[in-house]
Amino acid sequence: MAPKTKFADVAGLNEAKEEIMEFVKFLKSPQKYTALGAKIPKGAMLVGPPGTGKTLLAKATAGEAGVPFFSISGSDFVELFAGVGPARVRDLFAQARQKAPAIIFIDEIDAVGRKRSKSGFNNDERENTLNQMLVEMDGFNTTTGVVVMAGTNRPDVLDPALLRPGRFDRMISIDPPDIKGRIEIYRVHLKSLKLEQPVDYYAERLAQMTPGFVGADIANVCNEAALIAAREGNKHITLEHFDKAVDRVIAGLEKKNRVLNPKEKETVAYHEAGHAVVGWFLKHADPLLKVTIIPRGRALGFAQYTPTERYLYSKDQLLDIMCKTLGGRCAELLTFNRISTGAQDDLEKVTSMAYNQITKWGMSNKIGPIAFPEPEEENPL
Repeated sequence: MAPKTKFADVAGLNEAKEEIMEFVKFLKSPQKYTALGAKIPKGAMLVGPPGTGKTLLAKATAGEAGVPFFSISGSDFVELFAGVGPARVRDLFAQARQKAPAIIFIDEIDAVGRKRSKSGFNNDERENTLNQMLVEMDGFNTTTGVVVMAGTNRPDVLDPALLRPGRFDRMISIDPPDIKGRIEIYRVHLKSLKLEQPVDYYAERLAQMTPGFVGADIANVCNEAALIAAREGNKHITLEHFDKAVDRVIAGLEKKNRVLNPKEKETVAYHEAGHAVVGWFLKHADPLLKVTIIPRGRALGFAQYTPTERYLYSKDQLLDIMCKTLGGRCAELLTFNRISTGAQDDLEKVTSMAYNQITKWGMSNKIGPIAFPEPEEENPL
């Protein structure tokens, strides 16, 4: 049975939808392509971070094409008993061929599609399952009308044989949405809520407040706002409820019972103020949205920014971000002439940025434009 999900239900993935529309057109009218001798790609690999909508896009593809949709997780193939995994692969592809045209979607394919052992003596069930999958995909012809789609957030661990032409020969990137994409996603999730103001009033503001959020995060924000409004006995959801929901998603649950002594409160206040003051005077620092010393999750306080969405960073921009991140530690040192453990998260971020500048981006004047890739770890399993 074809899913009811359509492309209209998928927001913020316009580029991916355009690329995957070719599969829909083939499934609807394959003669248009085969008459010219064209061969449609047999498989599409949807690659992107968790929560970006890979599974939703696959369902929408099947729903748009009006064809049966066979969905399975990569871990479902891996069993303790020998031979079960390959048998399930054969059964899945046999069912799809009987219902053709159809779509097979394998979620989290890295569970079964990891690189095979180089020794050649490993008779692992997972490798046997992968071998059977490779045979099934390569055994297709253009008249079967079966398209294989898969989703993963770890394309680096996949076996190269899966990605060669004739198998998963289309790599479709599902990236976190930009501000326009977030506005579209918010509109989809806000439609079902009882709001005080029109949908666009909230969608544009929330999209600016939540840079880097993916579809799953946005759905979580909308649901949390509704829960908060209901908990407080309101008849409508207001911007204040969404503001609390964003804090809840970013930093965790508010710790009302966590009691800090006056000295700790003062330290946290100066620490967070240090971030704000340093960021105010830096040219490339992101605009400050909020500073709070209300404990949430593991954090005793945090400063929230609205970063400009960039794809490239200069060395000056990175240094300004590092200075802003260290502003809290500097404020503690200048005010109290001592330091505390409150800068742990800041130091981890700065260390990572400094390490990447030297080992990946070639920004060190002493070492020069050289990249040192991280050593690949062999998977013992």
